Amino acid sequence: MEEADTDESTAADRPWVVIVWNDPINLMSYVAFVLQKLFGYSAEKANELMLDVHHKGKAVVANGNREEAEMHVFRLHEHSLWATMEHDE
Repeated sequence: MEEADTDESTAADRPWVVIVWNDPINLMSYVAFVLQKLFGYSAEKANELMLDVHHKGKAVVANGNREEAEMHVFRLHEHSLWATMEHDE
């Protein structure tokens, strides 16, 4: 029984990552713009992440605790981007 509790607490302590997924709707320039606006990335970093989304289908754009990740996903959705969150591996 203790092992399950330990596993749960370890899982709860793991950071979360925020993933932006490729979609057929948003322009690449718009995705880069949103990443700069929401996360303060430089144009170069935002373009690098946008190209990962475009070519690899997704990119990790942020990480943190659960509440931070939820807020990032919410804000990305407000800007019409497809975003999810999951535990960091």
